[in-house]
Amino acid sequence: METKQPNAALYRTVWRWHFYAGIIFAPLLIILAVTGSIYLFKPQIEQVLYQDYQEVTPQGDKLPASRQIEKVKKLYPDAVVTKYHPGENASRSSEVSITTNNESLTIFIDPYTGKSIGELNDEDRIMDKIEEIHGELMAGTLGDRIVELAACWAVVLIVSGLYLWYPKNKLSLSGVLFPRINKGKNTFRRDLHAVPAFWISAGMLFLIMTGLPWSGFWGSNFQSLATNSGSGYPPSIWTGSAPTSLIKTKDIADVPWAAENLDVPISDIQGFIPLSIDDVVTIANREGMHRSYSINIPKETDGVYTLSAFPPKAQDEATIHIDQYSGAVLADYRYDHYGLIGKIVAWGITLHKGTQFGLINQIISLLICLGIILVAFSGFYLWWKRKPKKGLGAPKAPPIKNMRFFLFLLIGLGILFPLVGLSLIVVWLIDWLIIKRISAVKKFLNA
Repeated sequence: METKQPNAALYRTVWRWHFYAGIIFAPLLIILAVTGSIYLFKPQIEQVLYQDYQEVTPQGDKLPASRQIEKVKKLYPDAVVTKYHPGENASRSSEVSITTNNESLTIFIDPYTGKSIGELNDEDRIMDKIEEIHGELMAGTLGDRIVELAACWAVVLIVSGLYLWYPKNKLSLSGVLFPRINKGKNTFRRDLHAVPAFWISAGMLFLIMTGLPWSGFWGSNFQSLATNSGSGYPPSIWTGSAPTSLIKTKDIADVPWAAENLDVPISDIQGFIPLSIDDVVTIANREGMHRSYSINIPKETDGVYTLSAFPPKAQDEATIHIDQYSGAVLADYRYDHYGLIGKIVAWGITLHKGTQFGLINQIISLLICLGIILVAFSGFYLWWKRKPKKGLGAPKAPPIKNMRFFLFLLIGLGILFPLVGLSLIVVWLIDWLIIKRISAVKKFLNA
């Protein structure tokens, strides 16, 4: 009995932390899973929503990009043209991005006639709203930190959940790999939470780790670390010396993750007549840019054209900077140039978005998201049915001397995910300042 006591205390400790983390973060995980499920099918959804804007009837040769942009300028004489996106195929419209009256609009152009098909305010794009909820709960930096915190704590939930799920002295697979349906309601409720959680744990962990590189705190620091770790940008991407610049490519254009911190070069021959957009399209085709590319138009006299491609497959990514006067390709950064971390993250992002392997990728990711929703709801239901009339029903907190192993694990996770560490300090302060000093709260929380 004496040898089993520490394990019992550890079990209660893990259960207690799993319980509270689940109660607090399950609603956020449900939001992320629901919005993620929708965003997975962005191409299909936008195809339906914006079909009238995107589809055109091929009829001969396309007009040059410059002619298409001239048409837009006539319609919006006070607007500033910021980006041009040629259609990916013969039946796809061109898109011209403009800013006017402090709004960002996308104008859809029939490339064969030059006629405007319609306009969309970028603020009104439904899938952008879904992405905004998924990434930051539509609450800016605060929302971004909350989402990141939920994602990091989900790792704690997975680790602690696997410990609680792990069969102890069991030889049967029932209740481990599949739920027991003939052992009563309480057993079935437990299995309905624990068994699906086991099956989706690897997929859930994958979605978390591939989503974190986009996060504002962990992701930015990880990105800087990856860039400055010596596996940064190889000399082969530059024509001439790498620029010394305070401007990063992500400041002027949407580019692949690995290229966001790429220094932006300058156009050398300032004051001469800039290239036409048609010449830039010719260069893009000559350099073999993926058809999904967009051209970001320079705003300053020493600025550059920045071309970026967001293709479905990671290996087709490309970012190019072009001198706006000479047409020289100043930097050409592709997947093959990425370091190991950049390649892993690029693959992770396209898998996370469900584009790398098309429909099968989308379906597998959807099943994981649905599994997360099931596990979150079943966990809540399990707690609600077990909950006593008074109190939360949390396992009693064991003495701290019996929590050493789990504390080391939490400290390790706190170092790996700093927001988890920060939240642990907040929890400790709340426990010390409030819970231990107010008996009613202490009793309610079973502390």
